[in-house]
Amino acid sequence: VNLCLCRLLLTFTLCFWQILSLKSTMFFMVLEGGSITIPCRYDPQYANHVKYWCWGSMREFCSSLARTDETHPTNPTEDKVSIFDDPAQAVFTVTMNNLKEGESGWYMCGVELGNGWKPDDVAFTKVKVIHVVNSMVSGEEGGTVAVECLYSERYRGSEKKWCRSGGWSSCLSTGSEGSYEDASVAISDDRTGAFTVTLKKLQMRDAGWYLCSAGQQQVPVQVQVTPRSSTSFSGNTDFKCTDLIYLYFLFLIFCMDRIQNPRLL
Repeated sequence: VNLCLCRLLLTFTLCFWQILSLKSTMFFMVLEGGSITIPCRYDPQYANHVKYWCWGSMREFCSSLARTDETHPTNPTEDKVSIFDDPAQAVFTVTMNNLKEGESGWYMCGVELGNGWKPDDVAFTKVKVIHVVNSMVSGEEGGTVAVECLYSERYRGSEKKWCRSGGWSSCLSTGSEGSYEDASVAISDDRTGAFTVTLKKLQMRDAGWYLCSAGQQQVPVQVQVTPRSSTSFSGNTDFKCTDLIYLYFLFLIFCMDRIQNPRLL
């Protein structure tokens, strides 16, 4: 019993210190089939230590995906997972390609310290892979387009968000009042299963992938922006009016000439 208690206490202590050694927690969103590159910074004193990337929220149960002490060559553009260490900058980067929805979850950047009594230096990363559905809206530059975001009944009272794919920092939320509006975006939640996002004064840079978010439910939407129609109505009108005036005077001169010389008729 005492041995089991000691092991339990040791495991708890290691987990506790692992949590204390946490440097940062990062969050990334990526569309299914896409790629992501994650920077993992570490203390310069660990420049010569082995770095690793694993899938899981605890070191003891984290499935290794890549390590810097692996001898085979890596290709960040083709390999499923690759790792590259830059000791001069005290950062190693991890690239994951062709991500699937089932690969969402917690990952860990780690630096091996080589001491069983001292936990590795780690940082956690949450990756959310969004399954893409065929959902697209299109509008003309300078115009307005509305997106209807459906959600299930369980999220009726949840905060609704409109986010540009790539990070939560871009999110616009309805808040407690169920609405949001600024110069370019308006969000309105009818609390009956759908909220509407209206994009105003569209610009070409507004094109891209977005997420309708309600609670834990997220739906990707592609926004396409077409160039403004190149018409110069007023210029064409001025030109036509000038043309008509010119023709009118030619006709008037012709008529006066015929009046003065009737035999020419």
